[in-house]
Amino acid sequence: MQQALALLEFSGAAAGILAVDRMLKMAPVALLRCGTVHPGRYLALVGGSVAATAEAHAAALVVGCDLKALVDEVCLPDPHPQLSAAVGGARRACTGEALCVIEVGTSPALLRALDAVLKAVAVELVEARLADDLGGRALAVLGGSLPDVQEALELARARRGAAAEWLGGTLLPRLDDTLRDVLNGGTAFGACRSFEPAGAEKVEG
Repeated sequence: MQQALALLEFSGAAAGILAVDRMLKMAPVALLRCGTVHPGRYLALVGGSVAATAEAHAAALVVGCDLKALVDEVCLPDPHPQLSAAVGGARRACTGEALCVIEVGTSPALLRALDAVLKAVAVELVEARLADDLGGRALAVLGGSLPDVQEALELARARRGAAAEWLGGTLLPRLDDTLRDVLNGGTAFGACRSFEPAGAEKVEG
């Protein structure tokens, strides 16, 4: 588990790759993920001690600002454990009575909002997706009691940061059981399988 996380989003790969090189030379951080995402942007995620991550983050900011290529960024000391797990690809089952879906314009904005939400509200982070197959958007699914999920949705919108557009937030007070099963497999189209409506009879051909 990383003591701190930094995620930077650049307008192109040239600036992003240079920033990653500068970060790794500047401080002893772990390069967790990096690469191109739609629409031609570049994401770089590093982690490590609070001091090292902050130093690496600062070095990447210089690159982004000098090249006018920085889209958004976030540096999170002591990220919430659920968030750290989610950026590593972990998922949780949808177990709460209610659910909300959050879409924002940048991946750093999603991490910024989710860290604030998870530290303030008793909700479960079901899934977090950073730009891949989303046209550059970032997506999260949160579950819990209806009051908590509603509070989480409002807090996420307020804490996303000025650099990112709020693209959508939906609240599902009583999640349909079939949809719950679908979401437990993931929000990507390819992750879903066919589901028969409850009580439906199959017709033999």
